[in-house]
Amino acid sequence: MTEPTWVPRACTLPSRERPLRVAEFDALFTRALRSWQRPGARRLRLSLDPGHEAELRDLTTRETTCCSFFTFTIGTEKDLLTLEISVPTAHKPVLDALATRLTDGTSPRRVTGRPSAASSSAPVTSVPSRGVT
Repeated sequence: MTEPTWVPRACTLPSRERPLRVAEFDALFTRALRSWQRPGARRLRLSLDPGHEAELRDLTTRETTCCSFFTFTIGTEKDLLTLEISVPTAHKPVLDALATRLTDGTSPRRVTGRPSAASSSAPVTSVPSRGVT
């Protein structure tokens, strides 16, 4: 696996482990992502199947340990698990890369449509349902 080019210098995860972490997020999104939106340039909001809360909490805790610039807020809404991801302005390119993975097929789960990056009324992008393990 090669290291993603958008990983910031602020990330303290050893280089050889970075592609594995990206793969962990991809796998979680493949199994659990229902929809997402980009309510602001520095924020993403994801809705996930609630059965993946422990995995989500573990992964976001580990990610915060190496990339302290991320703020992950986990909650629930309408029987779904929600994940709000925010970053400081200096790390917006990292959030852009994550959003791109959700829209362009880089992540195993392809999402149709492309929400507005700046609007507070950004549309929700639904993810087609697939077999969940």
